[in-house]
Amino acid sequence: MFTGIIEAVGEIVAAEPRGGDIRLRVKSNGLDLSDVALGDSIATNGVCLTVIELPGDGYWADVSVETIDNTTVASWQVGQAVNLEKALTPQTRLGGHIVSGHVDGVGEVISRHRDARSERFRLRAPDNLAKYIAHKGSITVDGTSLTVNAVQGAEFELNIVPHTLEKTVMGQYRSGSKINLEVDVIARYLERLLQGEQAAHADGSSDLSMAFLQEHGFAGRK
Repeated sequence: MFTGIIEAVGEIVAAEPRGGDIRLRVKSNGLDLSDVALGDSIATNGVCLTVIELPGDGYWADVSVETIDNTTVASWQVGQAVNLEKALTPQTRLGGHIVSGHVDGVGEVISRHRDARSERFRLRAPDNLAKYIAHKGSITVDGTSLTVNAVQGAEFELNIVPHTLEKTVMGQYRSGSKINLEVDVIARYLERLLQGEQAAHADGSSDLSMAFLQEHGFAGRK
């Protein structure tokens, strides 16, 4: 588990195809790896990766086909900057929100513009994730815990302060940039719980609707 508070910006220094999947070497730059052991997890642009080697200046990790198909990993290039965060411990301050490192889908940066000293970003999520994004709720973008400032359909806005722009990869975002998105895990569990006994017969897709909520007493009828 992670908090979504980025600890360092690393760099992809090798991406080797291995029998259909990928082995990555990441340079950790300012991230202290003295307390990291083989088998530990490091969130890399929001993707939870397991450390398999520690060469001294970073780490190696294998990336499965499942992860490649559902994240931006396939497009990562040598020299690309990536957000890094070590897995939280019982002593870690939970400054962001609970982040699993399991990316839900790939979104896209639509636009950005100055807003006083901050930057206002507009992003688009995949349609199937739109229902989990709420005004003033939390969302993880490339591993960074952020607050949603506005929502319209599958598009949402973020107001990013100078510190976050400087300490993460967000300063490099441009219109068309692809980003890893992870929605708030509480929203996912709530959806499953509201299905009740129907969850045992669900096909994995969500049938949660206003009609369902009204039928089961979670929303008032008009």
